[in-house]
Amino acid sequence: MKLVRLKINEPFRSLQSGFDLHFLREWDNQEDSDIAAWEFAPYILAGPNGSGKSNVLEALAAIFYHIECQHLSYRPDLFAYDEETNPSGFKEECAQPNAFELEYLIATPDRLQEGAAGLIAHIKIVKTPDSGAQMFWLNHPGFGDEKPLSRIDAWELLPNYVLAYSSGENEILSLPFFKMRFIQLDEYLDSLKKDVYYEGRPESRQIYLDNAFSQAILLCNLLFEKDSALKPFQQDMGIGTLQEFRIILKKRIEISAEQANHYPEDFLIVDDTEPETKRYFLPILKKFDSAIDTMFSFDPVINRLRRCATSYFEDTENDCLYLDFLVNDAIRAAFKNNFATADNLVSGLELFQTFRTLLTLNLYSISDNLKRDLYGSNSLYVNETIPVLPSDERIMRFKYVKFNKSDVPSGVMLKDLSDGEHQFLHSLGLCLLFKNTNSLFLLDEPETHFNPDWRSKLISRLRDCFKEADESFSREMLITTHTPFLISDSKPEQVLVFTKEDGIVDVKRPDYNTLGASINKITLKTFDKKETIGGYAEQQMKMLKERFEQGRDSDTDGEKKSLIDEINHQLGDSVEKILLIKTILDTMDSK
Repeated sequence: MKLVRLKINEPFRSLQSGFDLHFLREWDNQEDSDIAAWEFAPYILAGPNGSGKSNVLEALAAIFYHIECQHLSYRPDLFAYDEETNPSGFKEECAQPNAFELEYLIATPDRLQEGAAGLIAHIKIVKTPDSGAQMFWLNHPGFGDEKPLSRIDAWELLPNYVLAYSSGENEILSLPFFKMRFIQLDEYLDSLKKDVYYEGRPESRQIYLDNAFSQAILLCNLLFEKDSALKPFQQDMGIGTLQEFRIILKKRIEISAEQANHYPEDFLIVDDTEPETKRYFLPILKKFDSAIDTMFSFDPVINRLRRCATSYFEDTENDCLYLDFLVNDAIRAAFKNNFATADNLVSGLELFQTFRTLLTLNLYSISDNLKRDLYGSNSLYVNETIPVLPSDERIMRFKYVKFNKSDVPSGVMLKDLSDGEHQFLHSLGLCLLFKNTNSLFLLDEPETHFNPDWRSKLISRLRDCFKEADESFSREMLITTHTPFLISDSKPEQVLVFTKEDGIVDVKRPDYNTLGASINKITLKTFDKKETIGGYAEQQMKMLKERFEQGRDSDTDGEKKSLIDEINHQLGDSVEKILLIKTILDTMDSK
């Protein structure tokens, strides 16, 4: 997909009503050509703190969350609005932002190509304060801007996935994704309660890649990707082959008698050895561990994981399954055979979706009352209200994830990596996993823990992730940053510079060629930072300059030479230092 335009028609965060951001300019718009002709190039959103750049990511996340909620075929009872029982529940006519226009280009699905004006659909989503959002297909002769798309057609013309990652605690960005996790949890639990078919993955497409998924991201990439695709991990981090890992699955959980009433009577495991304290157990992984369903050609996930494992054993007392993997070529081949994508592309995405669903079940302990509050919440402190389960009470967990690393002879555990290394694996790993999708990537300052060398390489490494991608897919990526290196690796049409004055956020493209521009020039032109040295060093330089100014006319050449020696002794090399010394030398030469 490719973003065209975002307009916010009411205040949202620091964005004023009427904020209008054009991504594709008129001469960039290639909607009549093949979308694959676009070279991958992320938009770089730069500017001072508080200038509104992260708010654009937050608005896009909130908009696509609202659109998905409108079009989901499954919505939990606790989620939907009810005047008496759930007054803060979801209403189609209420959103944040509550009035907006969003346009993007996306490849037309096969089912909808008949009668389409071209392979590229120009979609516009419009929401006014008193109604739900509507989607229009602007360049289709049968739809245009008068006839809204049906729910089924609209669902197919949304991005395959909306993916977000933040290196910090951006609660506004993560909030809609966090709510969606509970919808995904309820979707699965409801399939248990009604004993209906479950596809094995959530219906919704919003995914927030936080620490809960870090091990899953790495495992899927190391098991599926070729060495050429893993080159960024190998060159920059020295990560080699995966050695081993363990998966532990808790197959049943204890529930209360009240909760047991929601499930079919013969579905639960009942321990009535002591009638006065009858205990109920829910086989929570039943949909992943039942017999093969020939009607739906459904091969249960746990069956497939067993076939991939080097060994496995059951802890019957706690009803846990332990699967151990000593990774070699045969194990990798087993994963590729058992978790192939629908179109048989070599990708870890199918396995990641399995891991993601199982990891989401770790939220099972949340009460209905808390869940209802979360669905209707706009609080920035949602994460703090969610209890974290002890590891032995989780439905799924990884252990002993170990791999080769060039600077550690015996290999390392994933938990041994630094913050910057985890961040590197997250940001690049999600790109590799979702490279063959028409998706929107929202990365909020993904390089904050990187060293300068990694920061200077980030754009190159992101491009490397998509080098071997299927050309029929097109991805859009927005990155917020304070790092000049990302701007220096981008053309000016891909750089959006944010400023804020008197409460008004303004966005402009640079008035100079950013690609290959020096860090000094970018720091000056884009971040309005004239100095090339730190604040404390600048103070010391100012004090030395004042001493020179005070004695400019009275000091002897010897005293000035002594001052130059002191400057050289105290301060490292910089443009500011050279200019100050030159100024002093000029006064000496003039006598």
